[in-house]
Amino acid sequence: MSENQAVQRTSVQRTSVRRNRAAAAACLAAALVTVGVVSVQSATADGAAHHTAHRTTPAARPAAARPAAAATPGLGSAALVQSEDFFQQGPGPVGATVALDGRQALSACSGEETMRDLTKGKATAYASVTWTFDSESLLTESAANAATSSSASAYEKQLDALVQACQDEPAGHWHYGAAHTLTAAGGSGRWYPSYSGDGTATGGVAVLRSGTRVAVVEFTGRPTDAPSYVKGIATAALNRLPA
Repeated sequence: MSENQAVQRTSVQRTSVRRNRAAAAACLAAALVTVGVVSVQSATADGAAHHTAHRTTPAARPAAARPAAAATPGLGSAALVQSEDFFQQGPGPVGATVALDGRQALSACSGEETMRDLTKGKATAYASVTWTFDSESLLTESAANAATSSSASAYEKQLDALVQACQDEPAGHWHYGAAHTLTAAGGSGRWYPSYSGDGTATGGVAVLRSGTRVAVVEFTGRPTDAPSYVKGIATAALNRLPA
């Protein structure tokens, strides 16, 4: 196989994974919006224990579902984006699914890789959330608490590498844009806008770090016309991340 054929084959495989991921996310969003499910799964780092899902009826935006704070040492759902963080940015959340096992896929660019995969199961705790909205949008966040600062730095670099792998795509393909540095009281990170093949803004992704905690947050879709909404949600997530 020539070098050009190998590159084309790799690009097709990665694009196929992302398309499958995006289709699965759209199905999940539709299902959760229809039934208004809020599922909170509480577990140890190896995902041993679970709580039963609770069904609620979608209400007005101020009463939207909020992840319950889980009493897990080191990292819990209180460190994730909360419903009130969205009200200041524009999108109206209608439901959330929280898990503490590190098995949620990281981003639209990472295929099926999870935070547990990326950390090789060596993080001391995990937390993730999937938010659905009153528009065709989805937000996912996956966080991990590293055992050391050096490990957290390594995880952050790996997450950035995953995102940056989807910046350079053929014309007409979905891709991430340029990185923007983000700093806040909670820590630092980078956020990237995402674009459809025709150049339309369709959300964005952020890689965040606060001490030994790292997270990746991604919007799929464009729930508001405000140009700074991706940065705003990323900043809110960064301020939630510290212990």
